[in-house]
Amino acid sequence: MKYPCLVPKSLCKVPIEVHLSSEGITEDGEPERSLDLSLLCNFQDSVKTIFTEEKKLVECTGTAYFPGDIAENFPSLSGGTVTVFSEEREIVHGMKARNPDGTVNYCKLEVK
Repeated sequence: MKYPCLVPKSLCKVPIEVHLSSEGITEDGEPERSLDLSLLCNFQDSVKTIFTEEKKLVECTGTAYFPGDIAENFPSLSGGTVTVFSEEREIVHGMKARNPDGTVNYCKLEVK
């Protein structure tokens, strides 16, 4: 059975540079593997305001959606950085959304 893609390519118009790092590290403390990608995504920004006793803190976050599997050789999307709208952001959460047959429907990267 062919499953519909929940993130159609026609909705992915924002250019993004993705640098993924693997979970394992070498003896030098560097990631074992890394992958640099230049892709188009559907990017959604959000802002959270936190009021502390001393000051107001504004935290910008965002979510990038990609159709299919952007990193087939990586079992999970665990870390790295993205550059979107000329700003480098850290990946804090990655997800490969899977179909019931185990194939990847779309990938999601949450950044701050």
